[in-house]
Amino acid sequence: MRPLAIFDIDGTLVDSRASIFQAATEAARALGLPEPDYDRVRQIVGLSLPEALATLEPGLSPAELDRFVEGFRQCFHRLYAEGHEEPLYPGATDLLRRLHRDGWRLSLATGQNRKGVARNLAREGWAELFVSSHCAEDGPGKPHPAMLHAALAAAACEPDSAIMIGDTTHDIMMALNAGVRPQGVAWGFHTPEEQIAAGALHVAETFIELEAALHRFAARAFA
Repeated sequence: MRPLAIFDIDGTLVDSRASIFQAATEAARALGLPEPDYDRVRQIVGLSLPEALATLEPGLSPAELDRFVEGFRQCFHRLYAEGHEEPLYPGATDLLRRLHRDGWRLSLATGQNRKGVARNLAREGWAELFVSSHCAEDGPGKPHPAMLHAALAAAACEPDSAIMIGDTTHDIMMALNAGVRPQGVAWGFHTPEEQIAAGALHVAETFIELEAALHRFAARAFA
């Protein structure tokens, strides 16, 4: 059986830090809320959007939360209409291609909605790399294990043959909840210390270090 690597998107493969912070700031301003600081915004990334914004502003009524969510989405719609595309972290696609070449099965598990997933799968060469993709819109979001259960089923893979790669505590806890190995990365939204405290067994500082960790996992899993 080939190993399965399940990747988060935001903060792991794609550098969306600036655009997510801009969308949260613009949406808050439109609702008359104080502009959030980056440290508060980074903590909610990975959750489904309604849950994330409810966590950011817990005192909102349901109607206000709906307006907050819509304002966030409208900011992204405008950015995309203007031609914006979040950059990939240098080395992300190269790693995915090498893993695919080496026989890994790859999947996505993200807090984005299905439109966001489709935009990312439209990146050059990405669609052919992944066995499946899963998002919060499909069912319970992180840290619920539903997305990982779906990824395991799509790949006909057992949990001990799979590893979840993400940058947030939500990714780490989702992996633990699914019985999948949790692998952190240091370049996204949550700090290595936060990920370790949540249960990450290792946090990679570079894509080279991440690739080595993945191959160590595969060697142990299939020894």
